[in-house]
Amino acid sequence: MLLKIIAGVAAALALVSCAPAAPFHPERFGEDPTLPKDVLLFIKPAWYRHASLDSLAHWFQHFGWDHGFNVDTTDHPEIFNSDDLGRYDVVVFLSTTDLGNALNDDQKASLAEWYRKGHGIVALHAAAVHHQTWDWWARLVGCDFNSDSDRSRARLLVDPEASNHPAVKGHSPDLWIEEEWLCYDRSVSDIPGVKVLLRLDESTYEPVRKKFQGNGGKPMGKDHPAAWCREVDGGRFFYSALGHDVRALSTPFGRQHLLGGLSWVTQATPGRGAPVSSTSPQGALR
Repeated sequence: MLLKIIAGVAAALALVSCAPAAPFHPERFGEDPTLPKDVLLFIKPAWYRHASLDSLAHWFQHFGWDHGFNVDTTDHPEIFNSDDLGRYDVVVFLSTTDLGNALNDDQKASLAEWYRKGHGIVALHAAAVHHQTWDWWARLVGCDFNSDSDRSRARLLVDPEASNHPAVKGHSPDLWIEEEWLCYDRSVSDIPGVKVLLRLDESTYEPVRKKFQGNGGKPMGKDHPAAWCREVDGGRFFYSALGHDVRALSTPFGRQHLLGGLSWVTQATPGRGAPVSSTSPQGALR
């Protein structure tokens, strides 16, 4: 019996040694020049802290590994100085509610200076919430929070003029995504230089949950942006409502959407890949 067991183990080892090697994925080793090399993920809110932030930060680390770029995650605002910021191609703000109170004046100035030198910012979900405490950031985002929905499956429409943007390219004109959707205090569609990528179809879900229905919450109607970008003030900015938790971001669309946004803003960094044609004219934030 012992000899049979030994023979069986030997046969199994032989099969393993003859098995084909795992497929090589070059995108995991930084061979795509359009992607960032180093990303700073900032997760410190000054107001409401989403319970999913820690799991999102963990997911983001693996997302970076899968696509060949480094992700440093922190909730320490001291990193916003010219020396430390100089190491990064892109800064991602993940549900950093009330960012103006998370950073002090020197840190805000360092971030704005870094951005104006031709770098990229990605803002996700509640990074567009309660930022009246910082004029520069408020102007960059273009709107603020009004209310939100319960987690809902909703129809999103790709703006026809944005169909070639890497954050939506290759997908059908309409998508169904489940997320906690935000209503903003204004549409960004009429802001010069802003390119809306996705809009929500409010007829497919309840845009204002009960908590806000009696507290000033208002739906946005036919023009309800859910993702947009702009090239302004020397750098590139990308915002998406996705990111309340990992579920929407970890879908095939969510991964491509985020990867496309990161790729697009990276092209603002000097010397990084072939230039991507601008979706908007450069100008100063006003």
